Amino acid sequence: MDMKLEVVVIPVSDVDRSVQFYKSLGWRLHADVTTDEAFRVVQLTPPGSPAAIIFGTGVTEQVPGTAQGLHLVVDDILAAHAELVSAGIEVSEVFHDVGGIFHHAGAEGRVPGPDPDRNSYGSFLSFADVDGNGWVVQEVTTRLPGRIDAAATAFASVDDLARALSRAAAAHGEHEARIGHEDAEWPSWYAEYMVREQAGTGLPE
Repeated sequence: MDMKLEVVVIPVSDVDRSVQFYKSLGWRLHADVTTDEAFRVVQLTPPGSPAAIIFGTGVTEQVPGTAQGLHLVVDDILAAHAELVSAGIEVSEVFHDVGGIFHHAGAEGRVPGPDPDRNSYGSFLSFADVDGNGWVVQEVTTRLPGRIDAAATAFASVDDLARALSRAAAAHGEHEARIGHEDAEWPSWYAEYMVREQAGTGLPE
């Protein structure tokens, strides 16, 4: 049985203020339902995400601002940083971890700049919402094996697909240099590369 993460509930102190904050990130408002003064449910979804967030009144006993380490994934950390800054969001500089794997808690172990080799999963930035709930944005360009089903490949947006095509084009140029001639079957090669890259399996030569 598939078990897909659908919703993360976050604690906020002012629902309307939080709605405006997350909408300023470009997140889509799907629901805002009130049954009485003690119960209100708001749901928003980040662009391209299969999972959403919910906050409101009477939906959690957590203290506002105590949700930390919430992760968003992008395929270009520098572009994400620029986009958040242009939206007026206060964000950290892009960083990688001193250990080179996952980041430490809080701001410990942060090294300025993206991962030197731009390894997938290795570059981050962080920001907080108006209550102090903490978000981390992580760059993922190639998934770990088995993380995504190759039979269910999907791209979240036009930009996501365009960047995947650009990476495939660069890799295909190297492929043609290796084989010493133009590859007439390049559409199939592109498709195979993009599916394998997303699934985290071995890339074509």
